[in-house]
Amino acid sequence: MATFVMQSLGCEVAALNTVQFSNHLGYGQAKGTRATAQEIADLYEGLKDSYLDQFDMMLSGYLPGAPSVEAVGVIARDLKYKATMKPGSFFWVLDPVMGDNGHLYVAEDVVPAYKGLIKDADLILPNQFEAETLSGVKIVDMETLKQAITKLHEQYRIPHILITSISLLEPGAVTSLSVVGSTFTSGATPRMFRIQIPAIDCFFSGTGDMFAALMLVRFREAVYNTKGLMSKDAWVSDDDVKALDLPLARATEKVLASMHEVLTKTKEGRDAEMDKYNQRVKGAGEDEKKLRLVKSKAAEVRLVRNLSALRDPEIRFRAEDV
Repeated sequence: MATFVMQSLGCEVAALNTVQFSNHLGYGQAKGTRATAQEIADLYEGLKDSYLDQFDMMLSGYLPGAPSVEAVGVIARDLKYKATMKPGSFFWVLDPVMGDNGHLYVAEDVVPAYKGLIKDADLILPNQFEAETLSGVKIVDMETLKQAITKLHEQYRIPHILITSISLLEPGAVTSLSVVGSTFTSGATPRMFRIQIPAIDCFFSGTGDMFAALMLVRFREAVYNTKGLMSKDAWVSDDDVKALDLPLARATEKVLASMHEVLTKTKEGRDAEMDKYNQRVKGAGEDEKKLRLVKSKAAEVRLVRNLSALRDPEIRFRAEDV
């Protein structure tokens, strides 16, 4: 999904697939293989051997084990080293995929591997659970969220942080999700903003990949539109730039606009497809496994037919101060 999103927005992409599965894991089953660390390294070496390693940005997502995390780290550090003499010429977006809802779905040794890696990333995209895991701070309210972001900035010197899928229950509040982002100052002080979006009552798979790919493109676009920022190390804005004026905030608004449009259309399509299915079976006995698979297929994200939402979304949700 990430490759398609980036290509649809004009990026030339060299994709190193870390898994080769028949379908996404939202179906609860799949056939296929996971790439070994050596295979990942070999693919990058092949690009280097053919002089195809001139990259402006790198996006890393799901990695099947600690050795694979370390192999991707070697790639990213090599690309960052080559860009040392030209600040801003290479930018690494890292999505530390480890788990969700309080549970790891990777091996435990992946956690310290990521902790050794994130200090070299320019932007990280953890969900709430992953941010807790990396920072060691349990997020239960906005104050602890600030503590987690501050620790990640100070301890790991990560310039940009965007925490996704934050759900902090407030009495009487409408069900929603928040995304909270921050770009640090020269003294590693956070500049935080929050964007709230209505929750959509449907389970989707692949939205993390979609979000990460959109962020890569839209953040670069926002930086490009900010005079002089493309040539600054890690694209960090001057200290006098307020949180709501950060390129990261502007980019996130656009990303969430695309996400909400595509997923709303997907939910509509999913409901229509399930209505047809239910009419067809008319309450006849159906085994639970088949019903689960039918629901998973009906909820496949409608990307191809909603390209306009990716390319020209209507921005409805704005960043606010934290």
